[in-house]
Amino acid sequence: SKDLKGAMEILIEQKRQKLSTVDKLDEHMDFASQLIFAQNRGDLTAENVNQCVLEMMIAAPDTLSVTLFFMLILIAEHPTVEEEMMREIETVVGKKELQS
Repeated sequence: SKDLKGAMEILIEQKRQKLSTVDKLDEHMDFASQLIFAQNRGDLTAENVNQCVLEMMIAAPDTLSVTLFFMLILIAEHPTVEEEMMREIETVVGKKELQS
């Protein structure tokens, strides 16, 4: 836990350094950036920022997998919705090959 916390602090500091050197902030405004700016304004402490980022790293895979699981179940239970989704994908993507 201590090693993970230390690694998180290093990553946050690297993000802070990157934010201080970018020309256009809007291209780099993710959740971690928002937390860092909230700390700069005095709305959060460094510990708050570290804890939020740590919780995102630990909790996100679990919540994402559960959300995707239930989404796929709901799609499977509603074939008309699945057909509509496939039509929309085909409309947007067309004949192009899908990429990650």
